[in-house]
Amino acid sequence: MASVRDIFSRHRWRILILVLLMCGLGSASWLWITGWLGPSAGPGRGFRAATVAVETAPVEMATLRDLRNFTGTLHARAAFDVAAKIGGRLESLTVDIGDRVAKGQVVARLDDEELVHEVQQAKAELGVAQAAFQEARSLLEVRESQLRRSRELFKKGIGAEAALESAQVARISQQARVEVAQAQVTQRQAALSVARVRLSHTVIRVDWSHNGERRVVGERYVDEGEMLTANKPLFSVLDITALTAVMFASEADYALLRPGLDVTLVADAYPNRKFQGRIARIAPQFRQESRQARMEVTVPNPERLLKPGMYVRVEVEISRAEGARVVPLQSVVDRNGRKGVFLVEGEPPVARFIPVRTGLAQQDQIQVIEPDLKGRVVNLGQHLLQDGSPVRLVDAPSAPGTPPATADGGKPTSGARK
Repeated sequence: MASVRDIFSRHRWRILILVLLMCGLGSASWLWITGWLGPSAGPGRGFRAATVAVETAPVEMATLRDLRNFTGTLHARAAFDVAAKIGGRLESLTVDIGDRVAKGQVVARLDDEELVHEVQQAKAELGVAQAAFQEARSLLEVRESQLRRSRELFKKGIGAEAALESAQVARISQQARVEVAQAQVTQRQAALSVARVRLSHTVIRVDWSHNGERRVVGERYVDEGEMLTANKPLFSVLDITALTAVMFASEADYALLRPGLDVTLVADAYPNRKFQGRIARIAPQFRQESRQARMEVTVPNPERLLKPGMYVRVEVEISRAEGARVVPLQSVVDRNGRKGVFLVEGEPPVARFIPVRTGLAQQDQIQVIEPDLKGRVVNLGQHLLQDGSPVRLVDAPSAPGTPPATADGGKPTSGARK
């Protein structure tokens, strides 16, 4: 009995021809099914391109914005700690966390009993010094009178020269005593002023350099009755009528940013509300550890809804294109190194590849700067297209008896995108 190997050896050419015929029939069937080979194919006609089902979108006019997103933290426009200038027992606090305070308002008092006594003592010492000064001046007048009399007697030849010299020395000595007494009066006046200043420091006021709206107490550090040391902070005072949002920009965004650009902020506390601000300043250097530059945004806060320390998301508008010609972002394709779109033309419709120069992109739209496009472009199925490919629009099905929508002004149906 002949083996399979022997049968294959005798009929291998016939088997090979049969396999080739089967492959040819399969290829022809595939071309016929897909539409590449049909009734139009014949002598002198060649192959016709397959009709590709595509989805289209209109070329529209819109406003596009070039946006950059950052995150940051809010800080008070001004913040400082109110501290006691002298040590002592905290007798009372007149404000607490969240209270509004005005410029010059009394916010705390220290126990002043000891300092009141110091002022009284300084007054008494000043009185003693003033009395000593008056006594020294009176005695100086006596010495001057004696000196004048001694000079008259000496001129008349009655008085001795030694008596005149003695009167002159006495007058000079008394003048020195008057100057010492006057210096002591000045010293006691200064001591009284110091005592009064220290006494005034027992009344603690809140103050800042310029007039403005009331500020708010941010945090309290002490309690009534506590013994304080000099310069110990009592509480913080914040100006939150405007806040500063601090964020950091990378090198990629740094060149696009500049002071004066408007920004939009959103805080987690108010997710459905947007706040407006403006870039106030940008640092001229980058931090080595992060390669980012500090950026500060001024945020008006007249309602005082935003608070220091809040986390915010910031959107910065770099540029804007008003009345821009836009197409869907996914409709822009690359063919042989050229960027373009497939514009649907004619009836029956075909797709023409149109090279384009694009501009701003926002979300799912992109600006077409050149050329002046009109009509509809393919935004789904364009990867199957070549220039001139016939297409079938599946995004705008026609009702019975209604001609299909076309790219050259045909009436769109309810299923067409607008």
